[in-house]
Amino acid sequence: MSLPYGATLALQSLRREKWINLISVLTIASALLIISIAVFVVYNIDAATRSLPERFSMVLYLDDDIQKDRVDGIISTLRRNSAVRSVRYIPKDEALRELKAVLKNSTYVFEGLDENPLPDTLELKLRKEAVGPEAARKLSDEALRIKGVREVDYGEKFLATLHSLRTGAKTVGIVLIVILSTGIVFVCYSTVKILFYRRKDEIETFKLLGATRAFIRAPFLIEGGAIGLAGGLIGLIGIFAFYYAVLLRLSVSMPVFKAVLFPSGLFLFLPGVGIFLGVTGAAVALGRLRY
Repeated sequence: MSLPYGATLALQSLRREKWINLISVLTIASALLIISIAVFVVYNIDAATRSLPERFSMVLYLDDDIQKDRVDGIISTLRRNSAVRSVRYIPKDEALRELKAVLKNSTYVFEGLDENPLPDTLELKLRKEAVGPEAARKLSDEALRIKGVREVDYGEKFLATLHSLRTGAKTVGIVLIVILSTGIVFVCYSTVKILFYRRKDEIETFKLLGATRAFIRAPFLIEGGAIGLAGGLIGLIGIFAFYYAVLLRLSVSMPVFKAVLFPSGLFLFLPGVGIFLGVTGAAVALGRLRY
């Protein structure tokens, strides 16, 4: 069958069975909109957690009255570690000045303080690939074995929570995408199957006239793709409407929403995704039917 003729039959079927097709289109659009929102949320969580490693630091507290040459030796040892991006030495006098600057509105804390209780410290900035629970714990254990290092603080619970949040968001997003994509394929599968049985007499006539399987299959595949395309376009309009009508308005009254990223380039593929899932569902349905 020529492709234009198959498209003509598909168009006729879309008009004739408009209510079934409309329900399928709206169902697919809803599923693709939910997928888009899931991608949007995961994208922003990933972007937010990716920027945190640049601010992450590990603090090493040194022994009291440690000698300067010993401090230089510790710094040299740490800089040779591939996980360390930079090392900053903070003498205890400087640490006290920084603490007073932070607590400038709470000067009563320092009343009666005769001597500096803070130790000399080293602030380590880690490379991005090293900002993870296991890598940070390994570096902490190595640092504690260095003579002159008394204690290490790197926010272990915060780092573990950050890692779990990032991994959990990606896992939930992937599971949701797989489930909803499967649901879209099933919707197209069911729709094509219903349409096939409603046109069974027409198909029998084509078979008697010597029609090939490709001749019979083409209109259904085109129709499945058209349903998926329509669902994808509505889903695309929906996610842009969600962003402009909801998030941009919220950002006016709540500045925190100004930091939200909208990956518009990712969502432009929704119509193509709809076509692929629609054709897949139609192909699966036709593959299971006897004709």
